[in-house]
Amino acid sequence: MQLSGDTSCIAAARRLAAEFLTRAGTEQHVAVAAHALGLTQLVVSELGTNARRHAPGPALMELRITDSTVEVTAQDSVPVRPTIHASDPQRIGRHGLEIVAAAAEDFYVRLEETGKRVTAHIALGDKRKLLGEES
Repeated sequence: MQLSGDTSCIAAARRLAAEFLTRAGTEQHVAVAAHALGLTQLVVSELGTNARRHAPGPALMELRITDSTVEVTAQDSVPVRPTIHASDPQRIGRHGLEIVAAAAEDFYVRLEETGKRVTAHIALGDKRKLLGEES
C-alpha cells in the first residue's frame, strides 16, 4: 500500500492491515490472535507516521506472513537510519520506534540507495496466553 496524501492514509493503512490479517485467518487458515492484530495495527501506525513525517514523497508499506509472524515493512526516500531515543517519561512525542521495538519480535533498518526499509516482525500468537495471563 502506498502512504501518500494527508494523515488519513495512516488510518487507511491500519484498516488495511486488519483486513489483511483477517483474510489470512479466514482464507489461508493462519492463526492470528486478537492481540497480534492490535499490535500489527499499532506498528503500521507508528512506522507509517514516521515515514510520512520524516521523508518527502510517497512511502510504501508492505505486510507479509512469514512463519509465525507478520512482517511489516515501511519504505521511504530518506537513506538515514532512524534513532530510537532513550526512555524519557518527560519527553512528549518521538516514542514511535520505542513502541515498535517493544512490540516486535524482531526489528531492523536496511539502508538503500533510494532510502530505507524499516521492518518489524510481530508474533501472530498471543504470548500472554502462552504465559497464562488474561487479556
